[in-house]
Amino acid sequence: MFRNGRDPGLKKRPSFDLLGPAGESPVGPSTRQLRVAEEIRHVLAEVFARTEFRDPELYGVTVTVTEVRVSPDLRHATVFVARLGRDDIEAVLPALKRVAPFLRKKLSSALRLRTVPELHFQPDTSLEHAMEVESILRSPEVQRDLYRAPDSDDVD
Repeated sequence: MFRNGRDPGLKKRPSFDLLGPAGESPVGPSTRQLRVAEEIRHVLAEVFARTEFRDPELYGVTVTVTEVRVSPDLRHATVFVARLGRDDIEAVLPALKRVAPFLRKKLSSALRLRTVPELHFQPDTSLEHAMEVESILRSPEVQRDLYRAPDSDDVD
């Protein structure tokens, strides 16, 4: 028997190796999370393309699913949605929350999962952020700094 009941060959896990808040891995999503998220995105995109919803706020609205992120336990999925060419996705979010049970039912018939994740909808702002960064990069101040000729005073 080992002293203190511990094998001296076993070391304590370092604190940086432990899981982060809410079980998130510090190295990013697992392959299974990525695969499930992509399958959910495909199914939801097809449902949004082919289904007319009974909710009057969603009648004639085209919603694009840009990304899905799944929690490590696969019980929650954050669905990032956008309306291409429009800024009013915020107005559609309450209607999407109302049709979430219908969308979960569609997911359950299309995916082979033990539990279908609960859907949470968020507006996708990555396109606006990219356009903002591009406008900053094209500003005269940044262009001046990027293409400035090296001065003789800058020699190290």
